[in-house]
Amino acid sequence: MRHKVLLFDLDGTLTDPRDGITRCVQYALSCQGVHVDDLGRLECFIGPPLKQSFIDFYGFDAEQAQAAVDDYRVRFGRTGMFENVLYDGIVDLLADLKSSGRQLFVATSKPWFYARQIVQHFELDRYFCSVYGSELDGMRTEKHALIAHILREEGIDPSDALMIGDRSFDLIGARHNGVANAAVGYGYGSREELVAEAPDYYFPTLADMQQTLLACRA
Repeated sequence: MRHKVLLFDLDGTLTDPRDGITRCVQYALSCQGVHVDDLGRLECFIGPPLKQSFIDFYGFDAEQAQAAVDDYRVRFGRTGMFENVLYDGIVDLLADLKSSGRQLFVATSKPWFYARQIVQHFELDRYFCSVYGSELDGMRTEKHALIAHILREEGIDPSDALMIGDRSFDLIGARHNGVANAAVGYGYGSREELVAEAPDYYFPTLADMQQTLLACRA
């Protein structure tokens, strides 16, 4: 099925942010007296809303979690946002999709203030109509609220759109808004996590996604 509008998650879908996010979480935890040497243990923070992750994974109360978010942003705004890499082939995919007549948007739980800088840093802004994210105060960190906001702001018919992401809440947020969803298997959501949500599409690799999305051109 062809979709005119494609909503792309950022972390784990367009870029691999492992180093930047885990190092910033490590720093934020250390500021709260929690020391974690193994960055692999912090990969669970990649994708979900940050404040809730500190609550879920380390038992912080709301006040302590907000303090951790503030500490995280100190390092993230300085260096962490650029400690990531593009997935191989993503630039070619975006160029081909734009040439095919699709409208492309970024839809990330990350604050738009950072997301737009990251997209510009990697020179991806030429492919996207706009970059949407949460607010610094936490508004629209939930994917369902963010997608609803994009649909309203851009006047997009939900039946025309496809949300593409690597975590279950990308799929759930899309379904909540009547938007088709696609899971990518090369990001940070496990296959079990993604398949459990019965996505409309499942792309184990970026090549699989490219083949399917470009099967029908404008």
